[in-house]
Amino acid sequence: MSFEWMKRDVPVITDVSKSEFLDVIYQKRNPAVLRGVDIGPCVEKWTAEYLASQGGDREVKIHVSPGAKMDFINKNYAYRSLQFCELIHRCSKEIQDDFFFQKDELYYLRSLGDDPRKGIADVKAQFPSLADDLKIPDFFNQDQFFSSVFRVGSANLQLWTHYDVMDNILMQVRGHKRVILFSPRDANHLYLTGDKSAVMDLDNPDFEKYPDLKLATPYHCLLEPGDVLFIPALWFHNVVSLDFSVAVNVFWRHLDISCYDNKDTYGNKDPVAASKALQIIQRGVKSLEDLPDEYRDFYGRRLVREIEKKTYLVDDKR
Repeated sequence: MSFEWMKRDVPVITDVSKSEFLDVIYQKRNPAVLRGVDIGPCVEKWTAEYLASQGGDREVKIHVSPGAKMDFINKNYAYRSLQFCELIHRCSKEIQDDFFFQKDELYYLRSLGDDPRKGIADVKAQFPSLADDLKIPDFFNQDQFFSSVFRVGSANLQLWTHYDVMDNILMQVRGHKRVILFSPRDANHLYLTGDKSAVMDLDNPDFEKYPDLKLATPYHCLLEPGDVLFIPALWFHNVVSLDFSVAVNVFWRHLDISCYDNKDTYGNKDPVAASKALQIIQRGVKSLEDLPDEYRDFYGRRLVREIEKKTYLVDDKR
C-alpha cells in the first residue's frame, strides 16, 4: 500500500509578486510551488559542463550512498571529498568509471560554510563564479537572511524526511524533483528521531512497522527547472531527484533572532525555548519510571493533557 490514494497536491501558483507572497501565500503557512518567478539565467546556463568549468577544482565534502534512499538515522552512506568538477561529472551519469564503493553509487552535496563547524553556507561566498547567475526572490528582508545552500544530487537519490526550524524556499535550477511534505501537526505519526523520520520508504511504507503513518496526510509536488517551492518552518519534507539535480535553498529567520540557537550553523536546531521544553519533558517522563505501571500511565496522561491544554491549536486554527 502506498500514499497514492490519500495524497494532496501542493498548489502551483504562477507569476507571484512579493506582495502576493507576503500577504496571501506566506500568511497561510502552507507549502506552495511558485512558478514563473525570475531566479536568474542559472536555469539556462547551469549545464553540467558549465557548472564543472565554473566550480573548478574546489574540494567539497559529499555524501556517497550505495542505495537510492539515504538514511540519516542509520547512516547508510559515507562522507568523502571530491573536486567540485569531478562531483558534477559523476552526478551527471549513472555508471561510474571511477568510484568509491561501487559503479552505481550515488552522490549528494549540501554545501557548507568555509569553516564547516562555524561557518554558514552562502552561495555568494562558496561559489562566487556561479552566484551572479542566481537571482534570489525578494521575499524577505535582508536582515532575516540565514543561509543559501547549494545542492547537487545524482538521479534517483532520495533525501530523508525531516523538518527545518526556519522558513525556506527551494529553487530548482536543473533537473526535476518529487517532494512529499507533511504538516507539523502530523509529527506524532512520523516516528521521529530528533528532526528526522524513521520511515524511509514513502512509496511502499511498512504500515505493520509504522501503523500510525496511515494517519498522516502527504502533500505532493513535482518541481521543474525554474520552480520555487516555499517550505514553511516545521513542515516535513522528503525529496527525490528524478534526474541530475541542482538546486539552491535559501533559509531566513522568521522569528526573533534570540529564539534561535546561536551555535546552529545548519538551521536545524530546535528553537532555544523548544529545546529546553523537550529536555524538561524527557526528565519528567524519566522521573515516572520508578512508579508502578498504573501510576505511570495515570500521570503520563495528565502530563499529555496539560501540554494539550497549553499548546495545541484549537480546531478552527488547524
